[in-house]
Amino acid sequence: MRNRRFVIPDIHGCSVTFSALLHDVLRIRKTDTIYLLGDYIDRGPRSREVVDSILRLRQKGYSAHALRGNHDDMLLRACEDRDCFRVWLLNGGRTTLDSFGIEDPCDTPLVYKRFLSRLPYYFELEDFILVHAGLNRQADDPFSDKEAMLWARPSSINTTSVFTGKPIISGHTPVTKEAIINSLRTGWILLDNGCVYSSNQELGSLAALELNSLSLYFQKNID
Repeated sequence: MRNRRFVIPDIHGCSVTFSALLHDVLRIRKTDTIYLLGDYIDRGPRSREVVDSILRLRQKGYSAHALRGNHDDMLLRACEDRDCFRVWLLNGGRTTLDSFGIEDPCDTPLVYKRFLSRLPYYFELEDFILVHAGLNRQADDPFSDKEAMLWARPSSINTTSVFTGKPIISGHTPVTKEAIINSLRTGWILLDNGCVYSSNQELGSLAALELNSLSLYFQKNID
């Protein structure tokens, strides 16, 4: 039996939900590989705790690989540029500041800034491409367009990647469970059920996809 491979998108500060998905729903083992699609912070109440959870998984010997999301990138830019800081606040950055007990993103502890700054923009597996948002399919090298990988919305999910022949798996765009299930039959799999939007009846769960079996799992937001 092949070792399990799980993909989880857009945790957005929902660390209690993330923990429940990992340990109660998936019952992860150290033989599993976990791929995280970015947006660990903002909007939800426990951004710091989400990153702590990822670091703790690695310390305990779990194989946890994390990508960069647009919100993770915004925190880094917010420290460098005041305009970026204001945009970040409009997109849920205040909850991250509160989680760290700070007022300035430049005061984010070094271990967290180092974690975020080292996050890659994509993973190319033998059978899938994993990215936070999307790919610029007009570019000669789609992996050179970092903004698209952080911010793009899939214009069509019914086409296998023209670059590699591998299906793309992304988060970033909240969609219903039905849309997630339907996307499994396409070349662009959407996984974000908008965990942080728990007041929306069609959203509000954290999803996980097991790559070998294409089995879906959901944990309702409990943060």
